[in-house]
Amino acid sequence: MKNKSLILKIFLYLSIFSFLILFFIWLLQILLLNKYYEYYKTEELSNTLNLIKNNYNSDTFYNTLENVAYNTDFCIEITSDNETIYSNIKNNKGCIDSNSNARVLKEKLEFMNSDKEYFKLKIVNPTFNNMTLLYGVKLEDSEYVFLNTSLEPIDTTIDVLKNQFIFVSLIVIILSIIIAYFISRSLSKPITKLTNSAKSLSNGNYNANFNVDSDILEIQELGSSLDYARNVMKKTDELRRDLLSNVSHDLKTPLTMIKAYAEMERDLDVSKEKHENNMNIMIEEVDRLTILVNDILNLSKLESNIEELKIEEFDLTKLINTIVNRFKIFSYTKSYQFILNNEEELIIKADKQKMEQVIYNLIGNAINYTGENKLIYINVLNNKRNIRVEIKDTGKGIKKEEIDKVWDKYYKSEKKYKRQTIGTGIGLSIVKNIFILHGFKYGIISKENEGSTFWFEIPKVKKTGSK
Repeated sequence: MKNKSLILKIFLYLSIFSFLILFFIWLLQILLLNKYYEYYKTEELSNTLNLIKNNYNSDTFYNTLENVAYNTDFCIEITSDNETIYSNIKNNKGCIDSNSNARVLKEKLEFMNSDKEYFKLKIVNPTFNNMTLLYGVKLEDSEYVFLNTSLEPIDTTIDVLKNQFIFVSLIVIILSIIIAYFISRSLSKPITKLTNSAKSLSNGNYNANFNVDSDILEIQELGSSLDYARNVMKKTDELRRDLLSNVSHDLKTPLTMIKAYAEMERDLDVSKEKHENNMNIMIEEVDRLTILVNDILNLSKLESNIEELKIEEFDLTKLINTIVNRFKIFSYTKSYQFILNNEEELIIKADKQKMEQVIYNLIGNAINYTGENKLIYINVLNNKRNIRVEIKDTGKGIKKEEIDKVWDKYYKSEKKYKRQTIGTGIGLSIVKNIFILHGFKYGIISKENEGSTFWFEIPKVKKTGSK
């Protein structure tokens, strides 16, 4: 089956729906009208006979007959000992006179001479050439009541309604086609616009417009979702370009240095002391490359959710003290001061290696961005339900609108690249993903020109027997 456009499908469905409604109305009102009329009259005859029979010996019997005759088009005849004692046949149009119809007379006499309680006969009335239903019921030993009525709607109103329905059907068909066209166009127009914008987005146009003029909630939500996807794709593409640019820069610098010192070793006759210095520089640059590659691999694993946690119990205080001691070299060489405020022993459950990455990266980040006083604060707070770790610098702080962006890969408040004292530029992204993987709460408190505090909270380990 060939694919059809949305506007054509909606138009076809609405048109078919309209035709089906007309078909069922036509079926019920025209083709099945006589059958329904026959069923209706049969039920009405039966109910009327029961009414007459139940009121036969009452004082209001003849009043009941008059009411039935007045409110219906039934032809009523009551006989006693083969003599008619009540009849309204002469006054009703369409009644069949049993005395003038040999077959009816014969059937009635056979019924009255039998032991049957009920009598039913369907016959064509020769006077009006219409199908007539005759019902009879035994009242007492020699008294019977007979009712007959036409089974065909012979009133001219019925013919008028049929002709009118044909005319109305034609009008409805034309209106249905017109309305179906405009409805299908109204529904498909915004969707077609969204489709074209989505195609444009797939070709790299991040200025594609997904705002549609529609009052349909689902279409509005679709437009909002596509617009959100566009913004995410745009941001991701910008991050990708920044990542490639920054990684390329980080790779290029050490490679250039390694090449330069290697060429120096090859082309120049250097002293033993100079030779050792050159080798040490090349080894340091290779280490820098190794750290960068490992960070990229770690981040890729974390973002792909393929990294598994190795949960164990360990002393957080001891881990933080060990890491701070590693950074003491910056105290001797560059006058950094690390102010540590923690408890003696704090046992937590987490992936020890990844928590080491977290603390290492956060302290490294504080070293890069602390103020001229080169102060870095590490606070470990033993709260009632959790352990809160805060690592604070005294730098310029972060603008409020940029705080959430800090966790992005290679995010910088200034576009111009500046080499950091330590780290690769993707450390905070690794930290964020480790927090997410553990389910820890984390965040940043920052004020411009007052510094930034990076914090995270670790649930306390429940002691044995505690609730």
